[in-house]
Amino acid sequence: MIDLKSSTGTKSRYASQILHFINGEKRTFHDIDTHSIQQGQFTKFYCRDGRMILVNDKNILCIETFYRED
Repeated sequence: MIDLKSSTGTKSRYASQILHFINGEKRTFHDIDTHSIQQGQFTKFYCRDGRMILVNDKNILCIETFYRED
């Protein structure tokens, strides 16, 4: 997987994201470590509690990001 250097890591260390899928479903992830985001066909990131999330980008319409100040 090639790291495309996500710009979210430059705003804040932790964020919440709402992922909008093409079938209308939404998923919210809290406390994402923005320094761990690796973009590719499957974007990979870690949460503060140690969970690793993999997202198939071809199924995503939109991503909303909310930054936290810690």
